[in-house]
Amino acid sequence: MNYRNLGTSDVKVSEISFGCWTMGGLNWVNGNPNGWANVDEDEITEGIKLAIDAGVNHFDNADVYGNGRAERMLARVFEKLGVKSEDFVVATKIGHFPGTAAHAYEPAHIRHQCEQSLINLKRDYIDLYYFHHGDFGPNGALLEDAAATMDALVDEGKVRVKGQSAYSADDFERAVPVVRPQALQSWAHALDDQFVRPGSRVAKLMDEHNLSFVAFSPLAQARLLDKYDPNNPPEFEPGDHRKGNGGFGAEAIAALKPKLAKLKERFGDSTEDLAAVALNYILEQPRVACVIPGFRNPRQAKCNVQAAGRTLSAEDLAFIKEALA
Repeated sequence: MNYRNLGTSDVKVSEISFGCWTMGGLNWVNGNPNGWANVDEDEITEGIKLAIDAGVNHFDNADVYGNGRAERMLARVFEKLGVKSEDFVVATKIGHFPGTAAHAYEPAHIRHQCEQSLINLKRDYIDLYYFHHGDFGPNGALLEDAAATMDALVDEGKVRVKGQSAYSADDFERAVPVVRPQALQSWAHALDDQFVRPGSRVAKLMDEHNLSFVAFSPLAQARLLDKYDPNNPPEFEPGDHRKGNGGFGAEAIAALKPKLAKLKERFGDSTEDLAAVALNYILEQPRVACVIPGFRNPRQAKCNVQAAGRTLSAEDLAFIKEALA
């Protein structure tokens, strides 16, 4: 397993790291579904053991994943496996769970959620703490105070490295000069690499501030693994954020299948082959420190870690981009 620094910090993360969103299970915030199908904790434990044995050292969590459930599960799993949480880079986030606050980025709420995450994770500090999105209130009214609160948490030793997650270039450009993070996070996969593509606005921002990128959804939520049948599209339970997502509909699955067939012909037709192609396509992009695919069982964990160390040529990258265009 290779390891890469987060920005200019001395924190190194495995190029294949693991996202913990699935561990939160079915969930709602303010009446909106934002979870995944429930998981079996024993299978999660087996998957994390497999990851650790393969050299994974970074686990990405958030307060909103199951509204604390995923953070607590990660702490329990570390205890079951007999490993020290402090031996790993544990990330979590603040922003999508407002609790009783009018806005999740109110300074008092940031402090409350940080303390609760520390309790959930059974840690004295968070290695990498993100603002989970770029909405800092009307006209960004909360941005400066939120950033100052995060800085205070760093000064107090409760946070090692600051991160900023967002879903648009506008939000990144607005937040980065004020928050001054070491790492950015958003989606990046071979179907949509807008944030990590060389020459993009966010790529230029990372160059200017010497930042790293942590890529979630590198498998496009498994759509790049050719696991779905257009004749029998997946159905998701209430509380699963994928319910109603057109990307999982019959028409979208059917349109993607011939494109994935081109990748299979060149790189191999197993799930492992497709996972390796998808993960390494993003890892080859400049400024990407790691990918954080999700998992729900040992099989999926194994598919993630077997991609480590593989490389793609410039010709491979061009082929993938053209095939999926």
